[in-house]
Formats: sequence, C-alpha cells, structure tokens
Amino acid sequence: MKSNIHPDYHEINIVMTDGTEFKTRSCYGNEGATLRLDIDPKSHPAWTGQQRINDSGGQIAKFNKKFAGIGMRKG
Repeated sequence: MKSNIHPDYHEINIVMTDGTEFKTRSCYGNEGATLRLDIDPKSHPAWTGQQRINDSGGQIAKFNKKFAGIGMRKG
C-alpha cells in the first residue's frame, strides 16, 4: 500500500440538534474539531415520521397564490 496518500483520520466531536454530543473518528477538520448538525435522525421527517412545514418568508403562500387556478375549468 502506498504511504502518505490517505487523509488524516482523527477524533472529532459531533453535536446533535438537541444538544447531545458524542465523539467519532473522521477526516473532517482537525483533531478535536466540532461538527454541529442542522438535521439529524432525531429531527428529520424521514426518521421521525412527522412532517413539519417551514414556511420561510411566505414561500408556500406565494406558490399557492401563483398556481391557485391551475386545473380548474372555466364555465
């Protein structure tokens, strides 16, 4: 096996969305770096089964207004 071709593999800290922390080994950052997750299995709808709609700036309302008449027949 060739030497000096693999990235540095070291221990980092992971912080979940609820604040819990654990240590793992990764190539991310430097030794002791902290990776804060925005989405994890505790908060993502694919794992929780709960759908949450985050309407930032009225995007859903804007979409509904723009496409409200599609599919309706005019009499």
